Amino acid sequence: MKTARRRRKTHRGRRRRSRKRWIQHAIKRPGRVRRYMMRRYGPEAFTKDGEIKQSYINKAIKEIKSRPKSKRNTSLLRALYLARRLETMRKGK
Repeated sequence: MKTARRRRKTHRGRRRRSRKRWIQHAIKRPGRVRRYMMRRYGPEAFTKDGEIKQSYINKAIKEIKSRPKSKRNTSLLRALYLARRLETMRKGK
């Protein structure tokens, strides 16, 4: 006599939905990097279109990493890493 197989419940639908909008969920505080760059480096950190220059993002990452661990702002560092990653992912540029 065969026993009925049980189907395992999966959360595929929920996971698939969240995968599509992972960038929106990854950005916790929109505009944070832009405000930091303006406060720290001024308007020269931006292009004419208003985008942040990659060289200034790299400079900010290097500066934050040079601080002692107790003085590092790790959430800002993560936001800068994400900004660098998103710039490389852009289409059409």
